[in-house]
Amino acid sequence: MDDASADRLEQALRADGVRITRQRAAILKVLSEAGDHPDASELHRRARDIEETVSLATVYRTLAALEAQGIIHRHVFEGTPARFETADLPHHDHIIDIETGDVIEFQSEKIERLQQEIAKELGYEVVRHRLELYCRRPRKP
Repeated sequence: MDDASADRLEQALRADGVRITRQRAAILKVLSEAGDHPDASELHRRARDIEETVSLATVYRTLAALEAQGIIHRHVFEGTPARFETADLPHHDHIIDIETGDVIEFQSEKIERLQQEIAKELGYEVVRHRLELYCRRPRKP
């Protein structure tokens, strides 16, 4: 991500009447640069590397405000704490490795077409969707 992403996050907070402190600026920087799907504890750890006074409560309040603005997505994958990513990414789906907890993003035109076809056959139009595949690597014999 770039500074533009951090700026969008900051503007969303300001629009919600939230003051941008050094602690919140650190959280926004971490969120905008995250290439993975960190949970609140991981965001807290990374933000404290930038600004040591960041509290976990500030992380949670900041995430709640950003989520309310629709600027970040909260993902609750089975058996794990909620994870977060910015909402400005192109649409993608997720594979969750049930053994390692890794989250892999992927895009599939075949899946997108099939979802549209199924919805149409049933008399619906897809407005939005999330696809999560819980997987593990095949076991060796």
